[in-house]
Amino acid sequence: MTTAIDIEGLCMRYDATEVLHDVTLRVGAGETVALLGPNGAGKTTTIEILEGFRERGAGRVEVLGVDPTRGDDAWRARVGIVLQSWRDHAKWRVHELLGHLAGYYPRPWPVDRLLAAVGLTEQAGQKIRTLSGGQRRRLDVAIGVVGRPDVLFLDEPTAGFDPVARHEFHDLVAGLGTTVLLTTHDLAEAERLADRIVILDRGRVVADGTPPDLSKRIVGADEVRWRVADQRFTRSTADSTGFVRELFAAHGSAVEELEVYRASLEQTYLALVQRAEVPR
Repeated sequence: MTTAIDIEGLCMRYDATEVLHDVTLRVGAGETVALLGPNGAGKTTTIEILEGFRERGAGRVEVLGVDPTRGDDAWRARVGIVLQSWRDHAKWRVHELLGHLAGYYPRPWPVDRLLAAVGLTEQAGQKIRTLSGGQRRRLDVAIGVVGRPDVLFLDEPTAGFDPVARHEFHDLVAGLGTTVLLTTHDLAEAERLADRIVILDRGRVVADGTPPDLSKRIVGADEVRWRVADQRFTRSTADSTGFVRELFAAHGSAVEELEVYRASLEQTYLALVQRAEVPR
């Protein structure tokens, strides 16, 4: 797999405060990775360094084979960014602004299709200053993807979205076929969109893997409960699927009230946050 984002030994410090310590991360082309962690873990700083908005203290960083601090206009045209907030010309109309921005890219999204994807079709003719907070956030997302970027950075992309708009946006991201690195506090969003989850704790990568792998590694084994005749049983196992298969092979239809409890991404994340609160 071609590497789209390559970070090795990334460090960052603000005065006496160490924000990032020896962060190493690789994201393959076409892969979606969610960066999770409690407030102050270093997520936004990492994203800003990758976008070229902030210089790192130490380490090697490449996005699409280029050091972001040396990225030229051609490189920036291949990178999409959705910030937590930004300012623009409030007098622009929504469709007008997106059409104007699309003209700077060789293969932009059709504006009408993009507006539908982010739920702003009815607001196409409105001035930006008249949009609600949630509508404004949808426009932020549309601006970030209008050029069909090869790498897309999403910092809390669906804050302010209603459930329908969030679902439509998830479908849009899943269909982009581009490399995505996102930060979010919405664990369901991370689980749905991401091929991998990377969790930061106090500026260090403490977990990296798929949601099921992380759950097994951090929270522990699955729990299987069942009843045979008048006896109830509980078993912890790392392979609940295989265990249930063997259970039915041994007891068949005598197995009743079968329940399988798998650790969720939420449980995994909370376990890590609790560890972060323990002084080192």
